[in-house]
Amino acid sequence: MIQQIDYFLIAPPLVLALAAALVLLLDAFLPVRPRTRIGLGLVTLAGILLSLGFVVAQAFGNGAPRSTFCVPPGLAAGQALCSFVVDGFTLVFAGMVLAAAVVVVLMSMTELAGGAIPVGEWYFLLLCTLVGAVTLPASRDLIMLVVALELVSLPVFALTALKRYDGRSSEAAVKLFVVSVVSTAIMLFGVSLLYGIAGSVYLSRLGEVFDPQGAAGAELPAVVTVGVVLVAAGFVFKIAAVPFHSWAADVYQGAPIPVAALLSVISKAAGFAGLILVLVSALYGQAGTWAPIVAIVSALTMTAGNLLAMRQRSAVRLLAWSSVAQSGYILAPLAVAATTPGAVGTSTAYLVIYAAMNLGAFAVVMLVSRTTARNELDDYRGLALRRPAAGITLAFCLVCLAGLPPGLAGLFAKVFVFREIVAGGSGWLAVVMAVNTVIGLYYYAVWTARLFTPAGRAEPSLYRPPVTAWLAVGLALAAAVLFSIAPQLVLDMTSLSASG
Repeated sequence: MIQQIDYFLIAPPLVLALAAALVLLLDAFLPVRPRTRIGLGLVTLAGILLSLGFVVAQAFGNGAPRSTFCVPPGLAAGQALCSFVVDGFTLVFAGMVLAAAVVVVLMSMTELAGGAIPVGEWYFLLLCTLVGAVTLPASRDLIMLVVALELVSLPVFALTALKRYDGRSSEAAVKLFVVSVVSTAIMLFGVSLLYGIAGSVYLSRLGEVFDPQGAAGAELPAVVTVGVVLVAAGFVFKIAAVPFHSWAADVYQGAPIPVAALLSVISKAAGFAGLILVLVSALYGQAGTWAPIVAIVSALTMTAGNLLAMRQRSAVRLLAWSSVAQSGYILAPLAVAATTPGAVGTSTAYLVIYAAMNLGAFAVVMLVSRTTARNELDDYRGLALRRPAAGITLAFCLVCLAGLPPGLAGLFAKVFVFREIVAGGSGWLAVVMAVNTVIGLYYYAVWTARLFTPAGRAEPSLYRPPVTAWLAVGLALAAAVLFSIAPQLVLDMTSLSASG
């Protein structure tokens, strides 16, 4: 009657956890030298690559979903109740998170080169966040979902505040902490309601209990609706969707830029993974309740993000509100997930493409921030003329985010979403998305134009970025170009994850 553990299945998060412990030990015993900073970064990078290797090995192994941490057969009453499942959905999200983490670590090695931020603590907290982000898409019960989500969140508070003696970083960390605590409390209240009604925390069992066509469907109390809304609200905070979006700009601007990139891609991916699992696996039978809410939140999120981005003069704040708007686009297909089988795959495809585009933009913004105090849009005038590699990379990522040629990756991503919501019968949401896409063209085009406009004032001093910075830029750009050339690769991969 003891649970059996499949260590091959839990290898990706386990490797990350061991790498985090190793980084902390090495930092405690090695002398404080520039070589130590580089060495800790390489150890972190090696741990992420090894974890990614296990994900690839699982992807090329047996195609059937595999599970561990299951209820012993004698207690499961013939049902498959497992807490950790590795299927196509898990592998796509874990692979995306770890690939994005490689770029974030390379950015971190550049950010930490100055020695103002404690290196050991930084990499330890970063790896802890990745453990949660890789575990969350494999979680199949409410307790593991909550624990994994908090493991993603808690280290980010400290990472945001690690820039010592910087008032903006401290303020950003406090804001993130307060809003996160409130959203977690709301979600836990909803989890307690669902558990109290269903008598189980397993998503598969919740799906049976909350199915209106099931035996218990006619007896469900009205408080189920409250539980559904509260649980969804907790994940809405992670993706910075309305009404939990106000923290995004201040936190992105106050945090070190690698942390802002982590929040915009890895933390967002974890939030979407949890939201999809809860809505599609556990609460599919309650789609009549949550589908209209998701549609309204999607429309409000893309509209608020685009309108607020138009008013920004700071590069990081513009990317923050742009990230909010992109969350609205990713949410849109989920509004028709109950009637359109490919909705989950479409949202995942958009998220994968968005990750590459956004990481490339943040990598270039980090380079410019090393030579400018305010990092405003005017500081990017003539960047493509002064530093062609950085300027052209940023321009390509911006036109991708806008959905304009030659950034075909972003265009295809928006076409995928638009086609899905039209097929699902949400014509009004397609109209809102089309209008918001046009609005988004304005601020992306204005920033892109600045890159090719000669500077009318003294140019920022030249800065020689280390190799790690260019590697981060190059990897993100390569992914964005690949997705522009062969978007079908992403669509095929994510459609398999949805069926898994």
